[in-house]
Amino acid sequence: MPTFASPKLRACLAAALLGSTPAHGQSIAALPDQTSRLRLSNRDVNHVICVGGEIGDVKFSAEKGLAVERGGSDAWIKFLVLETDDMGAKTRTYVTAPAEFFIACNDAIYPLYAEPADIPAQTVTLVPGVSQRARANAALLGPLVEEERAVSIILSLLQDRVPASFAEVAPMRDRLLLADLPAVVLTERRRLDVEGAGLSASEYSVRALAPVSLDERAFLDTALGADIFAVTLDRLALAKDEYARLIVVRRSAAR
Repeated sequence: MPTFASPKLRACLAAALLGSTPAHGQSIAALPDQTSRLRLSNRDVNHVICVGGEIGDVKFSAEKGLAVERGGSDAWIKFLVLETDDMGAKTRTYVTAPAEFFIACNDAIYPLYAEPADIPAQTVTLVPGVSQRARANAALLGPLVEEERAVSIILSLLQDRVPASFAEVAPMRDRLLLADLPAVVLTERRRLDVEGAGLSASEYSVRALAPVSLDERAFLDTALGADIFAVTLDRLALAKDEYARLIVVRRSAAR
């Protein structure tokens, strides 16, 4: 039998959501075992972050005018500036030649082909590959019972704190109309595949076409997945043109 938002599940969600704030941030993402072409600042210090682990080593050609430091999950890359003084007239020459880096992170190698450019300092995030994500998800969700796994996945979406080990999958673009819910229209906003755990999840925007009271059990519909494990809504009563957030967790992998 599928599990929907039981009183225990809803209580866990409410307690965890109190006092929480979403985390936001942007960076250049790089994947392991494939060359990532990117631009780095040729005058400021660029930051590299190993998600969920530590940077073991950074291989590069020092003769290309580079300085690299690392510590823990972080590394810093600086293209050196050549400064000359000709009778009091100082001239700065910035590196323009591309450089290659091979960075060890989470038992994988991340090849970076970096083109120096006159841009602000950049942040490069080394995100886990499939095998790394599967191991991380097993460590994150393996000790939990099924209901706790659902809470963890649902909270990650509601709080916009999705672990890097949860793979983003392209959502469906078409709007959904459910036969048993003619007063609402659904739009999938986000879809995740929790690799190694046999789970996937989607967040839907639920728009009311008329005033409506919602029941989470009404969303146990095969149009939202063949093997639904849990569903929850952040609102149960909507006026016309109001929205709710619907989270659906499935036992099967993302479609």
